[in-house]
Amino acid sequence: MTIRRNVAIYAALAVFLVGGLGVLFFVGPRWLSTPVENPVQVPAVAEARKIHVRLFYVAEDGQHLLPVDQEVPYGETTTEQAKRLIEAALTPPPSPYVSAIPSGTKLRALFLTGKGEAYIDLSNEVQKDHSGGTTGEILTVYSLVDTLTANLPAITGVQLLIDGKETDSLAGHLDLRRPLEQNLDYANRQSNP
Repeated sequence: MTIRRNVAIYAALAVFLVGGLGVLFFVGPRWLSTPVENPVQVPAVAEARKIHVRLFYVAEDGQHLLPVDQEVPYGETTTEQAKRLIEAALTPPPSPYVSAIPSGTKLRALFLTGKGEAYIDLSNEVQKDHSGGTTGEILTVYSLVDTLTANLPAITGVQLLIDGKETDSLAGHLDLRRPLEQNLDYANRQSNP
């Protein structure tokens, strides 16, 4: 009788295990792939967080840059913050300010070296649609250089690339074959209220 009882127990355990494995293989994957009805909403704190920065636009006289205090989205790293600054500089400025950067220019990439040099890769509109002239070229370049170096002390120089390649200049007047340091000589020292 004990042998029959042991066989019955083992048979019951075997049926239980096979049934459990069947549930695991056939029903379990549905549990894993079934979407949660009410997912917990995590607030996007990093996206909503903004910081105060200084962007540079063309002054009324058309001969200088005007530093303008604005808010831009916060970036966790220096590279992320640099991207956010350049993206803000490439968007149309608030009225009555005028951008030194040709409309339609896009940021393709941005990276930093260990020496603190930023490389900004812009779309070809920055060169193709540039109005030209020495002053215009200087204002375009330094609106970007000064935006990064004035807001991010870790960045010591900025070099512009166009469509992923080095360029001699935007309009034939300013040497862009090396990173440029901050130069606030072109910026009007007065800020907006």
